[in-house]
Amino acid sequence: MPFDFTPLVPAGSPAPAAKWTGTAKYHFIGGNNDPDQVPVAGLKAAAAAVLEREGASLSQYGLNSGPQGYLPLREFLAGKLKHDAGMTCAADDILIVSGSLQALDLVHGALLARGDTVICERDCYEGTLNRYARLGVNVVGVPLDKGGLRIDALEAALKDLKAKDVRPKFIYTIPTVQNPTGTIMDEDRRAGLLALADQYGVPVFEDDCYADLIWNGKRPPALHAMSTTQNVIHIGSFSKSVAPALRVGFIVAPWPILSRMLALKTDAGSGALEQMVLAEYCKAHFETHVPQLRAALKKKLDTLVEALSEQFGTAAEFDYPPGGIFLWVKLPDKVDAMALYNAALAEGVAINPGPNWSVDKDWSRSRLRLCFASPSHQEIRDGVAVLAAVCRREFGVPVRSANIER
Repeated sequence: MPFDFTPLVPAGSPAPAAKWTGTAKYHFIGGNNDPDQVPVAGLKAAAAAVLEREGASLSQYGLNSGPQGYLPLREFLAGKLKHDAGMTCAADDILIVSGSLQALDLVHGALLARGDTVICERDCYEGTLNRYARLGVNVVGVPLDKGGLRIDALEAALKDLKAKDVRPKFIYTIPTVQNPTGTIMDEDRRAGLLALADQYGVPVFEDDCYADLIWNGKRPPALHAMSTTQNVIHIGSFSKSVAPALRVGFIVAPWPILSRMLALKTDAGSGALEQMVLAEYCKAHFETHVPQLRAALKKKLDTLVEALSEQFGTAAEFDYPPGGIFLWVKLPDKVDAMALYNAALAEGVAINPGPNWSVDKDWSRSRLRLCFASPSHQEIRDGVAVLAAVCRREFGVPVRSANIER
């Protein structure tokens, strides 16, 4: 008999992962990007150039740039963040990490202990919510509207916690192309959030992973840029702007807390070759690549919107997002998104059920997140048609009830 490891697994560990059996035929999940928009030729040329020039530095942990990451990449980011998000930071304020998921883990490791309380948006990134659950953290979800996080609801939550003598460790927010709702918080709301954070002595954790994908290329300044008290931790990633499999993200934070995260990053550095290639490629091509990517993604969103209108009519409700790679969809109340997930997957359609992306499981019961970046236009049309057929069969969702103008 094989050795049984089960009794040795600590209580509270995640359930075992299922073995990968391939990608669903119609794949509307995950943060995958458009395969046709990965700049393969540019990355190939960048790799050849940087390896020819600096390949010998791979003999050193940190590439002779220190533990915070490849210096030319951090210098590129400092300039980009100043230009795009209004942030004033130097290369030494930036820590390169293995994707934004490692950034989440490092921030959480530096600040959170079991039983702590955090505030986040009611609808929120699944990876963040799963981490809070594993860490045993109490989560207070604040509702959103079409303008993002509601500041009046945030104030009420902070007041309530103060009355209970609870000081949250931070306010976690995705203010720019929020995941999953796609909203963008305007500058006035950002100022209101920062004022409340200062008033209640709570730092802000800003997740900015989707900010490069706004259709018109214009974004409000980052919360980090607007803060006058240096109380914002800012994270971002190249996963959505270049390629997710590169696994390169970054943290920008004041040194007193960045140094604690650096002490927790005991992996001897994130992928060095990826950092070198990105620095070489982005310096020359980032500003021309990203607008092309945005245009291609917006066309796929339009295809998804047309397919939903054609197949569901008014039974599928959503707001057209100003950017990103996903659409947050409300189906009729009789649809159970968790049950729909299993039924649709059996027909080859993978979706993200809303309850996995929300603090409020009842409110999100009939919602789902559809990622449109990876499938082709035809796969989007065909996949939505299969999804609609499953909804009709399993939940009695009516055949397209009306045309919708969006």
